[in-house]
Amino acid sequence: MIRVGVIDSGGPVRDHLDDGQGHRAFRADGLCAPAGPDRLGHGSAVDSVIRRACPDVLIRHAQVFEDRPVTSAARVAAALDWLGGLAPELRPHLICLSLGLAADRRTLRDACTRLAGAQIPLVSAHPAQGKGCYPAGYPHVIAATGDARCGWDDLSLPRPDVLGAWCNSPERGQAGMGGASIGTARVAGHLAAIMARQGVMAGDQAWHVLRGRCRHIGPEQRRASHG
Repeated sequence: MIRVGVIDSGGPVRDHLDDGQGHRAFRADGLCAPAGPDRLGHGSAVDSVIRRACPDVLIRHAQVFEDRPVTSAARVAAALDWLGGLAPELRPHLICLSLGLAADRRTLRDACTRLAGAQIPLVSAHPAQGKGCYPAGYPHVIAATGDARCGWDDLSLPRPDVLGAWCNSPERGQAGMGGASIGTARVAGHLAAIMARQGVMAGDQAWHVLRGRCRHIGPEQRRASHG
């Protein structure tokens, strides 16, 4: 079974992991506690996309924000270190981080370096247009975004170092959450499904495997009103 770590707003109430670790919340005061309800529904939406792609996956949630989509480099770094430091039989085979921070912070960069050293791929959100963010901008992190050209089974390469995927785009008649965060979940789902078939792989190998499956190369031509 492929194990995925999701760093977000928490997960569905139905999920319970009775292994002494469970789902954890990394709070603004620096403390760690059992994860609470997903008040925003964002982490649950990410969870749903990954499970649709790889139904047998085991997902462990690290909650880094509650009722507002606001977090810090320190909270995300603590979540990365927790997931990467779990016992081998519990440690995720990949991590999905469907968010990005505007500033490059050493605490976050160092946590990503440690994760890369553990050979755990990190898929992180990157804006479809405009300035990049972190940790998607760090080496050995798989930067991902949404691409309205992509159907459920498609991948794209809108930029040389960014993967694009299905993102519940309204241009395809979809409703609800979408954009780069859902595209990131879809890239993570692609990777989880590939690992389930082909075996676990480290970040650089995962990047090349995903890149080799891209159907669309080059930037998406977006209308001015597209989000």
